[in-house]
Amino acid sequence: HDTPTKMACCGNCFCFQCCCREGETRTPEELTILGEIRDEEDEILPRKDYESLDYDRCINEPYVEVLEGMDNKKARRYEAVRWMMVFAIGVTVGLVYCSVLLLTIKCCLSLSAVEKCSDKGCLPLSLLELLAFNMTFVFIASMLVLIEPVAAGSGIPEIKSYLNGVKIPGIVRLRTFLCKAAGVLFSVAGGLFVGKEGPMIHSGAIVGAGLPQFQSITFKRINFDFPYFRSDRDKRDFVSAGAAAGVAAAFGAPIGGTLFSLEEGSSFWNQALTWKVLFCSMSATFTLNFFRSGINFNKWGSFQLPGLLNFGEFKCADGDKNCHLWTAVDLAFFVLMGVVGGLLGALFNCMNKSLAKYRFRHIHPKAKFIRVLESLLVAMVTTVVIFAASMLLGECRELSSPTTQNTTVTASSFHVTGSEDINSTVRQFFCTNKSYNDMATLFFNPQEAAIHQLFHQDGTFSPVTLSIFFVLYFLLACWTYGVSVPSGLFVPSLLCGAAFGRLVANILKVKLGMHIYSGTFALIGAAAFLGGVVRMTISLTVILIESTNEITYGLPIMITLMVAKWTGDFFNKGIYDIHIQLRGVPLLEWETEVEMDKLTASDIMETNLTYVYPHTRVQSLVSILRTTVYHAFPVVTENRQNERDFMKGNILVSNNIRFKKSSVVSRAGEQRRRCQSMKSYPSSELRNVCDEQNAVAEPAEEGEDLLQQMLERRHAPYPNLYPDQSPSEEWTMEERFRPLTFHGLILRSQLVNLLIRGVCYAENQSSATQPRLSYAEMTEDYPRFPDIHDLDLTLLNPRMIVDVTPYMNPCPYTVSPNTRISQVFNLFRTMGLRHLPVVNAAGEIVGIITRHNLTHEFLMAKLRQHYITV
Repeated sequence: HDTPTKMACCGNCFCFQCCCREGETRTPEELTILGEIRDEEDEILPRKDYESLDYDRCINEPYVEVLEGMDNKKARRYEAVRWMMVFAIGVTVGLVYCSVLLLTIKCCLSLSAVEKCSDKGCLPLSLLELLAFNMTFVFIASMLVLIEPVAAGSGIPEIKSYLNGVKIPGIVRLRTFLCKAAGVLFSVAGGLFVGKEGPMIHSGAIVGAGLPQFQSITFKRINFDFPYFRSDRDKRDFVSAGAAAGVAAAFGAPIGGTLFSLEEGSSFWNQALTWKVLFCSMSATFTLNFFRSGINFNKWGSFQLPGLLNFGEFKCADGDKNCHLWTAVDLAFFVLMGVVGGLLGALFNCMNKSLAKYRFRHIHPKAKFIRVLESLLVAMVTTVVIFAASMLLGECRELSSPTTQNTTVTASSFHVTGSEDINSTVRQFFCTNKSYNDMATLFFNPQEAAIHQLFHQDGTFSPVTLSIFFVLYFLLACWTYGVSVPSGLFVPSLLCGAAFGRLVANILKVKLGMHIYSGTFALIGAAAFLGGVVRMTISLTVILIESTNEITYGLPIMITLMVAKWTGDFFNKGIYDIHIQLRGVPLLEWETEVEMDKLTASDIMETNLTYVYPHTRVQSLVSILRTTVYHAFPVVTENRQNERDFMKGNILVSNNIRFKKSSVVSRAGEQRRRCQSMKSYPSSELRNVCDEQNAVAEPAEEGEDLLQQMLERRHAPYPNLYPDQSPSEEWTMEERFRPLTFHGLILRSQLVNLLIRGVCYAENQSSATQPRLSYAEMTEDYPRFPDIHDLDLTLLNPRMIVDVTPYMNPCPYTVSPNTRISQVFNLFRTMGLRHLPVVNAAGEIVGIITRHNLTHEFLMAKLRQHYITV
């Protein structure tokens, strides 16, 4: 049956299709729960179970005591320790990369078997041998991912989310590092179309997060007494440095690594952090360079091999005066290649997104071994395609003269130096001594060697070979990215794009008779396709310039990447943003749309608040912590004076009534839930407290009548409740609805810490008798603070009182209810906040804003509601 209130709602809102009918589709806000999928758009919405990091400092009394005890000498010592940590991170990342290179598995046996069988006619046997090698290695890599699922993929989406302020469980743990670093070796050795640069960037970030902590959860014996850097703020800075060092060591590009960390992740940045990140990147680059040069050339200190991936030197043949790396006329073709690269990148992302959705729905919910079987299937298909294409579709091409090209080639599993030349990495399957199999040269080489062939091989690659190679590599790389193995995307995208660029160069040379440098077009094609897939601009431009050691390529690379990004953005997002969205991570973009300023903070804030008093009983704190999932609680007192001013017509006070009116009944339900929790408390005294609260629940339709009754009796005195009394005890509906003066925020972890350490005082004592905790004791358990369910309730006296004022943050960032969304968004993102209280002009808290209130999907839903209301 319809209640009068419900009928009135339908009568007043008929023209707006009021949601009073049963069976109606749910609102977008209701769909924003645990990644539920919207049928009409098939879109996964941000999940609410992701926690946010807090970049803001909690300026409470223990922290102030630390500041007061710190003079200039101690401050300089602390800064020196920070610089030492940055340097240690850079050196460690360089050593990790060097170790990965030394441990890279070389499958020379299978390659030599194929070459011998090409003459003796035993190709099926060599195919079986190659399948056995590849599938064994991929099986090991997939099993490592089963041990730590976060180790799958490149890790760049997860690190980007972490630097944006989202805490993803297990993303920077030591076990993840071990599985990632070992798994990527087997993935690459297994012949999959994956790169190791992305996983190495993730590994660098883990080193940055873990090294300054001097402790490990995986290996509990690693636990040193090191009190520094126990906050999300410090940890995010070191993760930024570690990720930048990973990029720098991978490409030999320290400046590009710094810009990568700035462009792709960090929401908060300053001059000091920029300098530290650059120093860390330089340390990683030169550490790797030092050891690689010494190991490969026995010339310690020569610094000849800067990174894992080096594109070699781009130069024309000696004596060819008509050769130019590129001309102004070529810029027009570079722009067209940028457009095509953006289109191909958008197609790649669209196909990979569909595959990822299929995996989430049909593979991941099943048994874990199904993921292993998928990885083995991809490895088997990839091996068969490589083998069949090289044997059946390759063409024999003439070798170029060894004297025309004398470069230094560096890759993860090969190096060609000195008198050796580019022809040493060609494959001659079924071809004479003076020719090579162009398809086998691309498929049966490490990816870095194949890229180098496309950049510097003067011998021609058949247009048919390049076309077939591009199509096969495009499809298999798209299928591979997302399987349960550690896998990067940088090098496969570069190789796929280089084949596209070399194809364009062949067409221009043969069909149009243009005198161009093929290596330049291969480089621009690689940049166009990679830019179309990942949509990076500033950092990728600098990375490619540093990798080529040719500053004249700056303009064409920049133009190509910009065009590729603009073209791809017409259709979808970058591949990393797509995978972030598929995981439901509440990522905050750089800024909001202009139309969002039609909303204010009061339109998006959460009004159903759970709060504590400055002096709160233990029983109330336990009840609040056990019945809510909030990570911060406003500390408030009752503002009785403003109760008499409710009906004076002031708009801010009227807004305050409107904000609180919607949460009156919900607060009553909250009190009821707390009572149910307190009844399970091992204390008869606490169970009796709730006996008189069973009648608190009121029907929803009576909430407005209760509000009117309270306003009519607004001058009646309140019951004599002093601040020491808990807001959960013996409250009527009228007593619960009061103006709340805001004093600060206290975190869940801080409250649990206070309860576990017994920080409280008795009713007949002063709060000065309460034990005091130092800053080191408050942060001792970082980053794994104890949970409320770990608390032994039998050891607590529920009537004891906790004074939370010394440990709360008394001066957090706040906004007015009338603040526009762009201002709220910029403050929240740039300062790296986790909670943003909304406080009116009277100093009363009327709501709170978190990360989920600022996601694009949530803002769009509120904007649609705004249009309907208008």
